[in-house]
Amino acid sequence: MNKLIVLGTAAFFLAIPAYAQSVPEKTGVNAAIGVSPSTQDFVTEAANSDMLEIASSKLALSKGDAKLKSFADTMIGDHTKTSSEVKALVTSGKVKADLPAAMDKAHQSKLDKLSGLSGADFTKEYESMQVSAHKDAVSLFERYSKSGDNTDLKAFAAKTLPHLQEHLKMAQALK
Repeated sequence: MNKLIVLGTAAFFLAIPAYAQSVPEKTGVNAAIGVSPSTQDFVTEAANSDMLEIASSKLALSKGDAKLKSFADTMIGDHTKTSSEVKALVTSGKVKADLPAAMDKAHQSKLDKLSGLSGADFTKEYESMQVSAHKDAVSLFERYSKSGDNTDLKAFAAKTLPHLQEHLKMAQALK
């Protein structure tokens, strides 16, 4: 019986398309137990995170106060740079993974919710989103930099991690 469960689970995970994020990473199971994401999961999640950071921060430029706009400007610049770096690693062939063309549904729904807000409601949601997103990013980059399976991507994660930790501190200071 246990062998059937293991085989069924393995078949399920093998059936997931290469471009999709694995269920353990998507549900947070890997983060909870400290397991490194696969290369594909790392690329997918980093790209989704960057897309959300850039899009939500562009909204903050038009809807936020001066403090929020300054933070948003930094997020747009930094996350545009990391997006370019990941894309370069993938397109050069150093990293074998597929980049998502658009945000996944979970990230898009966060952006949709934010775009419908204004004033204090917008500010509160944007600040909360930034703290949460950067906690997730720090976890993702820490786990991959320690035990990821692609040397170039591990180096990128290790190099980027201190910037994400600083972003988290900046996001926490917004509140």
